[in-house]
Amino acid sequence: MGRLVHFEVHVDNMERAKTFYGEVFGWKFEDWTDYAGMPYFGAVTGDANEPGVNGALMQRRGPAPEANQPMNGFSCTMGVADYEATEKLILEHGGKVAVPKYALPGMAWQGYYVDTEGNVFGVHQPDENAK
Repeated sequence: MGRLVHFEVHVDNMERAKTFYGEVFGWKFEDWTDYAGMPYFGAVTGDANEPGVNGALMQRRGPAPEANQPMNGFSCTMGVADYEATEKLILEHGGKVAVPKYALPGMAWQGYYVDTEGNVFGVHQPDENAK
């Protein structure tokens, strides 16, 4: 079975992206540039004893996604405990709303955002009372 074990976020400005993901989601970064042969920072996204996947920020090697284009690749979704607080941090750190918060009835709150590098990502807060 092919299980997701790593992800990469392509970025134009590494420091700006590290600040965004570090401040909004609390990610920690490890410099793997020498290993990768290009600007590449491993992203530790949480406690190794909890479910989740670590990944990396890597230097974009082509044009950034165009604004308002439909998804044409994978979209990563971050699980959060407080949707409103997370949205506030996203907007304060330069992110934008792509799809406003909506209910997945009986399951969760979901929404999509654009990071400082033009990438779309999801936010998901479990809530069985969502409607």
